[in-house]
Amino acid sequence: MQDLLITCAVSDWFSAQYLLDFFYNHASYLLVFLFMVIESSFLPFPSEVVVPPAAYIAVTRGDMNVVLIVLVATAGAVVGALVNYFLAMGLGRPIVYAFADSRFGHACLIDRAKVDKAEKYFDDHGALSTFIGRLIPAVRQLISIPAGLAKMNLGVFVIFTALGAGVWNCILAVLGYWLGQTVSYPQLFEAVEKYNRYFTIAGFVLLLFCLLFIVWKAMQGRSKKNSDSNSL
Repeated sequence: MQDLLITCAVSDWFSAQYLLDFFYNHASYLLVFLFMVIESSFLPFPSEVVVPPAAYIAVTRGDMNVVLIVLVATAGAVVGALVNYFLAMGLGRPIVYAFADSRFGHACLIDRAKVDKAEKYFDDHGALSTFIGRLIPAVRQLISIPAGLAKMNLGVFVIFTALGAGVWNCILAVLGYWLGQTVSYPQLFEAVEKYNRYFTIAGFVLLLFCLLFIVWKAMQGRSKKNSDSNSL
């Protein structure tokens, strides 16, 4: 019975509803910052239980300012992303290269040259990948890892992470602001979940378009290479 109570307590703690209620009752700019640091690092955490309710509070209670919410949330997102960036740079790269140099890596058709090529590609296109990745569910927390592996320029990484996170936080803040004028608090969680599903679908559509664009560019490059070889 005690184990069941503990399990229930843990599940309640990790539920989005509990987190939203906790944030609503203890809202502050410090919590916005800390929760967004967690959300952008390697720990799974829903940003929709932070920014929308904070903006909702700004409308209904006047305790917070929407502009400051977006700025603080974006700063937290950048700090969390830097955690992943430096972890990947310090720990991930040696592991990746060790795998590329191993027999198992070679059996998987991965070698050091291909890893070098992948890092160079991210060096060339990493800024756009970092920006778009911040808008895509499930990719948002992970996009900092290849940036760290590729040792992407830190200043560029911070700028495009901040831009992507800023756009996402503005979307969430607008949602919270609008909900503050249209729904009462008991309906807030259900409303946020409803619109978050739409954001998720839109994010995956964006990811699909990005993948199609990458495939199209690769086919263009291959076609040009073939035409150049045929002309020789």
